[in-house]
Amino acid sequence: MQFVRKMLKDSKGATAIEYGLIAALIAVAAITAMSSLGKQLTNTFNNVTTNMKAG
Repeated sequence: MQFVRKMLKDSKGATAIEYGLIAALIAVAAITAMSSLGKQLTNTFNNVTTNMKAG
């Protein structure tokens, strides 16, 4: 019974899990943003290359 009381009072584990979830959410958002930005940069550089060859 003391073990259960101790676990209910201890919030370190819950805090660590919350921080882990926040970090995972930020990582997913960053990967999504970088993926989208990477595609746009690829298109931009391809357009520049095409225009330089034509000129």
